[in-house]
Amino acid sequence: MTNEKQPTYFINSKQSVFSLNLKEVWAYRDLLLMLVKKDFITFYKQTVLGPLWFVVQPLLTTAIYIILFGNIAKLSTDGVPQVLFYLSGITVWNYFSESLTKTSNVFTANAGMFGKVYFPRLIMPLSIVASSLMKFAVQFGIFILVLLYYIVFTEAVQPNWWILLTPLLILLMAMFALGMGMIFSSLTTKYKDLTFLLTFGTQLFMYVTPVVYPTSALPEKFRFLVYMNPLSSIFECFRYAFLGSGSFDLRNILWSGIFITVILIIGTVIFNKVEKSFMDTV
Repeated sequence: MTNEKQPTYFINSKQSVFSLNLKEVWAYRDLLLMLVKKDFITFYKQTVLGPLWFVVQPLLTTAIYIILFGNIAKLSTDGVPQVLFYLSGITVWNYFSESLTKTSNVFTANAGMFGKVYFPRLIMPLSIVASSLMKFAVQFGIFILVLLYYIVFTEAVQPNWWILLTPLLILLMAMFALGMGMIFSSLTTKYKDLTFLLTFGTQLFMYVTPVVYPTSALPEKFRFLVYMNPLSSIFECFRYAFLGSGSFDLRNILWSGIFITVILIIGTVIFNKVEKSFMDTV
């Protein structure tokens, strides 16, 4: 009678395209944490200001938006101080856009690693969303400091208990960025031109999302078009919760949740299907 050691893992391609394989992802959680740390540290390692860019970038962008959209274009901010209005939009948008653009390159950017060693491929997009969340936390902290100043010294903003929805709003943005990112990352293995299209499209997408304007500034008959964008209700809810301005309807959040869940499922299916053969096309 022989005592053969049983394998710890079975690696095969016969898994459901609907599976997120979260049990295996959890088993590789140390790799996930290492990739998050690596991305966070190395991205600014050779810069002069280093992590201070987390602070400089949103503040500089806010100043530019105040000049362009606030003073020149005269766009409404719903009576909210311009610095708070634009900083809130920039803080939320930066998290979504960075997570989306980086996730969309996950196959092409990591083809060398994927071809040498096995690990759950979902680890890569998850690490991107997680590392972007750390940067979001820094910029969100800046927003909170500015908000506290206006709460203490003025009566221009009225935060409310809807702030408790903040974790849900962040989760929805992460799910949307992850789902869309997995779709584009899968398609760019074969159609590399989509990388350039996504960069341009993301910039345009910001202008159909209430980042630099409130939905109240739009004609009422066209507002439903803006709310077809699942991010619109997230941005409006965020501003309503922290600044006490804007339009907020739970039905819009519900619509966003349903739409984003569908996108995540589609992204998972395409990602799981492409990961089995993408090395032949990259």
